[in-house]
Amino acid sequence: MHLNLVNLETESRNMKTTNIDILSTEEILHLINEEDATVASCVNIVIPKITELVDEIVKAIKNGGRLFYIGAGTSGRIGFLDAAECPPTYGVSYDLVKGIIAGGYSALYKAKEGSEDDYNLAELDLKAESFNSRDILTGIAASGRTPYVLGALAYAKSTGAITGSIACVSNSKIGKVSDYPIDVITGQEVITGSTRMKAGTAQKLILNMISTTTMIKLGKVYGNLMVDLNPTNEKLVARAIHFIEEATSCSTQRAQTLFEESGQCVKTAILMELTNLSKDEANQLLEKNDQILKNAINNFNK
Repeated sequence: MHLNLVNLETESRNMKTTNIDILSTEEILHLINEEDATVASCVNIVIPKITELVDEIVKAIKNGGRLFYIGAGTSGRIGFLDAAECPPTYGVSYDLVKGIIAGGYSALYKAKEGSEDDYNLAELDLKAESFNSRDILTGIAASGRTPYVLGALAYAKSTGAITGSIACVSNSKIGKVSDYPIDVITGQEVITGSTRMKAGTAQKLILNMISTTTMIKLGKVYGNLMVDLNPTNEKLVARAIHFIEEATSCSTQRAQTLFEESGQCVKTAILMELTNLSKDEANQLLEKNDQILKNAINNFNK
C-alpha cells in the first residue's frame, strides 16, 4: 500500500533550504539556527491546549494515577527522556511518569523504525505496565498518524483513561482520537521529513512545560527552587544545600547541618529553619498541607 504523506506539513520541502548542500559550514549552521528560532513561537500558540492537558494530568496524579508518554522513534525517545528526568529533579517515584517507546528499551539507542507500524503492539506494552483508568496517556507523533500511537490511544480510551496527544501537523489523526490534542505546527524541516529537528524540538519544549508545570502544581517547587530533588551525587547535594541557604537566608554551615538533620530533605530542612520545628514536626506539618511547603509555612504562621 502506498502511503501518501504529501499533505503533512512536516513532509513538505522547505524552500529556504533547497540549496543547503552547497553552502559553507557556517552558512548551514546559521540556516538551521534560524529555523530553530521559529519553534518557540509555534509552541506559544498552543499554550491554551497545553494548559488543558496539564490540568488533567495533575488531577489524575492527585487521584492516584500515573502519567504515561508513548511514541515511536524520536517522539518515543523524547518522551522517555522527559520521564527519566522527573525522579532526580523532583524526587518522585520512577513509576509516576513513565515513557514507552515502540520496540522496547533497546529502541532508545538502536532504531527499530518498523515497530511504529504495529497498531496492536502498544496495547501489549501498556498492559505490561498495568495501565488503568486512573492513569493518563499522552501519545506523541510528529506526523500525527503513527499506527503504534493510534493503537495506544485506542486502548487507553477503552480502559476509561484520559488521553492527550502531541503532533506537529494540522488536523492530526492522533488529535482526532485523543481527549486533549495538541497540534503544534512547526512547518517544513530544514532537511525534508527529518522531524527530529524542529518537530522534535517542539515536542521537547512541550514536554518540558508539561512535566515542570505538573510538578509545580504538585508542590515540588518552592518559589523557583526544586525542594524535592533527590540528592544522589555531589552536584545535587551541593545544589540542595544552596537551595536551603537561598530559601532561609542561613549560612552555608547552617544549611549543611539542616540538610543532615532533615534526613537530606530540602523541603523539610527549609521548614525546620523557618519554623523552629523538629524534623518529625516539620514532616507532620507538610503532610497536613499535602506536601506543599508554602502552604505549610503560611498555616504555621497563622
